[in-house]
Amino acid sequence: MSEGILDYGDHSHDDHHGPEKGFKRWLFTTNHKDIGTLYLTFSLVMFFIAGFMALIVRVELFEPGKVLVNPEFFNQMTTMHGLIMVFGVIMPAMAGLANWLVPMMIGAPDMALPRLNNWSFWLLPFAFSMLFSTLLMSGPAPDFGWTFYAPLSTTYGPKSTDFFIFSIHMMGASSIMAALNIVVTIFNMRAPGMTWMKMPVFVWTWLITAFLLLAVMPVLAGCVTMMLMDRHFHTSFFNAAGGGDPILFQHVFWFFGHPEVYILILPGFGVISEVIPTFARKRLFGYASMVYASAMIGILGFAVWVHHMFTTGAPYGAQLFFMYATMLVAVPTGIKVFNWIATIFRGSISFETPMLFALGFLIMFTLGGFSGLMLALAPSDYQYRDSYFVVAHFHYVLVSGSLFTIIAAIYYWLPKWTGHTYSERLGQWHFWLSVIGMNLTFMPMHFLGLAGMPRRIPDYALQFTDFNQLCTVGAFIFGFSQLIFLYIVITSCFGKGTGKASSQVWEGARGLEWTLPSPVPYHTFETAPTIT
Repeated sequence: MSEGILDYGDHSHDDHHGPEKGFKRWLFTTNHKDIGTLYLTFSLVMFFIAGFMALIVRVELFEPGKVLVNPEFFNQMTTMHGLIMVFGVIMPAMAGLANWLVPMMIGAPDMALPRLNNWSFWLLPFAFSMLFSTLLMSGPAPDFGWTFYAPLSTTYGPKSTDFFIFSIHMMGASSIMAALNIVVTIFNMRAPGMTWMKMPVFVWTWLITAFLLLAVMPVLAGCVTMMLMDRHFHTSFFNAAGGGDPILFQHVFWFFGHPEVYILILPGFGVISEVIPTFARKRLFGYASMVYASAMIGILGFAVWVHHMFTTGAPYGAQLFFMYATMLVAVPTGIKVFNWIATIFRGSISFETPMLFALGFLIMFTLGGFSGLMLALAPSDYQYRDSYFVVAHFHYVLVSGSLFTIIAAIYYWLPKWTGHTYSERLGQWHFWLSVIGMNLTFMPMHFLGLAGMPRRIPDYALQFTDFNQLCTVGAFIFGFSQLIFLYIVITSCFGKGTGKASSQVWEGARGLEWTLPSPVPYHTFETAPTIT
């Protein structure tokens, strides 16, 4: 796209009105780059906290019987790990990428609502402080799984559940504000000539994601509000003894929960659509079909929530509808996978670290998609439901579909952000250890699930020991390999990288952000670029 840029904007005056110094800069900043950095830093901290909790879970499951923690604490760790990974790691990381990249990709000087942008981030530390405080309370912390099904979280939930409910409300408010900001920015602040079908795919996927957030986060807010009412105001939304229905909770939760899956994955699709063309030295194959496929995935995401509930007594007609609707999602997803492969085909490919993570995503996400089709079949779902097969499926989808794409994005844009390159050898070590650890952790879980091992249990029968030990070894390889990633990020950010980055960084990279100097000036595109 850079060939069609007539005017890049004037940056000669950037040095004269840079950021404030010290803590105030970060507390009061309305600069989209600073807020993107805050989101990404917060996500990185949460990533290691949630990862530590996952390792506690895997140590306990290394062999039958009690190994490290009691069953109650095990349940708290599984609950916290899921909640933090979804709401504290992947969503803030994707929001951080959006803050950094969307204005630069569309030629905007900043986000449309900068003060709202600041507020949307600073809600998160308070929300997670409230969630973590439950671990220090006299009663147990939330211990009912990250899906917090009623009546475990309502009638029988610990007192700390109220703090959990308020923290979820704050996370939801943060997400709504961030999504609103992204929608307004993309609609109103595109550079002259940046028509809808010239926007980078990453911007498109975030626009669709933002609409999904605006649609479903209020549903989650309603869900946890009904929980609060049931717990303290004698309503019976989910209490069968008062005429309510616990299954209603599942309907409301999964109406939020399944579009949430696409909220976590769609921006990752956008990242891969930027990375693969760069390292294949080709334009993205089928740009228009990628945009329409992304929109179709977002729309179909609202029509499949009952596939999480096939074993709850859903009528056969509903099971058939939701089974076919779920299988239909494979069509636009398959279009995207086909287009990525077609972009690679006969390209002049090089295998730098961002491309390795993109290819790792492509292979493992496709595997996760195949197991998703197995789960979509209502009759066979009775075998898989609530087993380790489901755990394996969603980790293959989310670790490769979200986490690997976030890491690919960091490796891809980090030299542009910091002005420093990183060690390619260390990046490749990180990739191979992550891929080996990830597959060693989650591949055996498919077979554990098919053999009948239920999820969310602190103990298990003797015949599951060998595969569980493989999973634990893989988890430690995967977890500790992320320290390499941490080292690369810190050294690049503090100017200890392997060299200075050019403005282009990657041969073959296209887009407005690659016309800016490296590191990117504090203020960019004060004079809007013109796209032809």
